[in-house]
Amino acid sequence: MAERPRLYILDTNVLMHDPTALFRFAEHDIFLPMIVLEELDRGKKGVSEVARNVRQVSRFIGQLMGGVKDLDEGVPLTEPDGLRLQVGSGRLFFQTRPFENGAELIGERGLADNEILLAALNLKHLYDERQVVLVSKDINLRIKAAIHGITAEDYFNDRALDDLSLLYSGVLELDNRFWEERDTRDSWTDNGRTYYRIGRSDDDEWYPNQCLRLDDNNGLEAIVRELGKDSVMLEVARDYRRSQHGVWGIHARNPEQNFALNLLMDPEIDFVTLLGTAGTGKTLLALAAGLSQTLDDKIYREIIMTRATVSVGEEIGFLPGTEEEKMTPWMGALTDNLEVLTDSDEAGGDWGRAVTNELVASRIKIRSLNFMRGRTFLNRYLIIDEAQNLTPKQMKTLITRAGPGTKIVCLGNVEQIDTPYLTETTSGLTFAVDRFKDWQHAGHITLRRGERSRLADFASEQL
Repeated sequence: MAERPRLYILDTNVLMHDPTALFRFAEHDIFLPMIVLEELDRGKKGVSEVARNVRQVSRFIGQLMGGVKDLDEGVPLTEPDGLRLQVGSGRLFFQTRPFENGAELIGERGLADNEILLAALNLKHLYDERQVVLVSKDINLRIKAAIHGITAEDYFNDRALDDLSLLYSGVLELDNRFWEERDTRDSWTDNGRTYYRIGRSDDDEWYPNQCLRLDDNNGLEAIVRELGKDSVMLEVARDYRRSQHGVWGIHARNPEQNFALNLLMDPEIDFVTLLGTAGTGKTLLALAAGLSQTLDDKIYREIIMTRATVSVGEEIGFLPGTEEEKMTPWMGALTDNLEVLTDSDEAGGDWGRAVTNELVASRIKIRSLNFMRGRTFLNRYLIIDEAQNLTPKQMKTLITRAGPGTKIVCLGNVEQIDTPYLTETTSGLTFAVDRFKDWQHAGHITLRRGERSRLADFASEQL
């Protein structure tokens, strides 16, 4: 006998986080308590991402209820206008009468979370033959549900991956038997770059612009440039550790930084993601590559830098000034790294450094995420710092701002997420890495070795 469809009770924060959650439960039914609708109504005002999501949920519910006369029978969950989703056969139910058995509730009735728990307790008694599941992003509500004997789950549909360990690293370590086991079909040199075409087997998992290195110190470092059905073309990476190949006075200190500079300096790659802990050089490498291609090579008109303005500690209140002046306190990483980059030019002395500072400042613009919607960036080098604090929807909004000739670089550390309800597997940065890994004009690298100082390295490991 087939199992009956489950009945899912959705917490408000699930809908605030993902408006399409209503349509993500396949053949199972959904129940919305009245307190959830009231919380949605209270959260609809404003221009924040949460307020926009709430208004979208209300529009979805309004579309679904059009023409339905008997709400006790439930509302069929059909495909919403403008979205292509695989919607199952489930139905949406609302609370149409008050719940009575408040005596079972352990806690104060009247709190929003406890009203949702009360709804779950009533439905569990009413539909004892069906599995009733409470879905919430709030771990405290899930703990309360377990105390009351209610099955509770996190909302998993917004995850890019089941486990962060599955995230694409961008680097493939090869052993020294690589050349012996591979069928090297061709090799040639073009414009000073060396290329190899090698055979590939069915179990090979290659990605465009994937970085390859042999596991010895002096081994091959190459980048996958072309994927065929039975072969793959490799390009030997440029060595930016050598003095003649510096980028704005900066040299790579380890293989991952070298691969990062290869991706950042490649005009054929439009989208680069750099992951790494504090001190791995993400911002410094991105800025050095941007300045080199903007001021020296004239590929881009200017550098635009932005970041999610999420505080680590308490808010410091209103900040006066223009958009750029308001963003300046958030851009300490920019000023710190610019100091390193301008001080690397010692030939010009103090006057030379002052001129360089003025020139660099005129080509770098600081912008707020709040004013990105509707913009189009032409021939710009866009750096998104602290991208781990962006939701997938915010990440999409930013990346779709790119016009012709624009390169976007996303920097972040998914282990330092400060945004509520975002996790390592639901961050917009994780989504970007996973969804762009198969695109031939995107590149990714995970920086693992800190190069800031011995003190910072020790603190990262021990604290």
